[in-house]
Amino acid sequence: MAIDDRQQQYLQAMGIQTWSRRDATTIAASPGAAEIESSVEMPVVAETAPEVSESVRLPPGDEVHRYNWDQLKGAVRQCIACDLHTTRKNTVFGVGDEHADWMVVGEAPGADEDRQGEPFVGRAGQLLNNMLLAIGLKREQVYIANILKCRPPNNRDPRPEEVVKCEPFLKRQVELVNPKIILAVGRVAAHNLLKTDSSLSQLRGRCFYYGEHNTPVVVTYHPAYLLRSPKEKRKAWQDLLFAQSVSRGNH
Repeated sequence: MAIDDRQQQYLQAMGIQTWSRRDATTIAASPGAAEIESSVEMPVVAETAPEVSESVRLPPGDEVHRYNWDQLKGAVRQCIACDLHTTRKNTVFGVGDEHADWMVVGEAPGADEDRQGEPFVGRAGQLLNNMLLAIGLKREQVYIANILKCRPPNNRDPRPEEVVKCEPFLKRQVELVNPKIILAVGRVAAHNLLKTDSSLSQLRGRCFYYGEHNTPVVVTYHPAYLLRSPKEKRKAWQDLLFAQSVSRGNH
């Protein structure tokens, strides 16, 4: 795949070095490329909770599959289905294009997300933005959500009972967005979407399917992991190219 100047910049911002043939003209990266990750502004979206009936205030059940976006947002905001509602600052519903071709699913909100009420903010969010930009997608062109809508204390892994309580919300989000592809970032997201305990290395590079509409799912590393293990960024780039191929129906 040929990489243009813009993609070269975002790959550099991701920390991936690219190489050219000896007889090719060396392309100098933009002086500002290294600053992309730190300069991306993460907008905070303040949502007003819609009026909802008392039934929406109860733990999610079979009625969730009939909710429209406003009803779903209200139900998440007022959810008390598990104990996480006692420790959260904000629920973290999701953000982006509600009719996007790409949906990104992570595991659970962290401290920054809990404080701002938006998924994937902070350094991990900036890296995710650059990963998407490297394949020509802006943050606002995709839809981003998490397995859980509330932060687990001390950023621990989601508990099975918490995932079960939150699952109807995510399932309905996928139904409403109806994406061409879901990019599952990280082990926890992959395990809970695909109902598997296979390792991430076993899940990468393969196409799975989610839900009644058999939405394609591709698995890659979580941006927070890539910040800790920058040598794996090249593998993440391979995953993104594979996901792009799947989304175009080339798989």
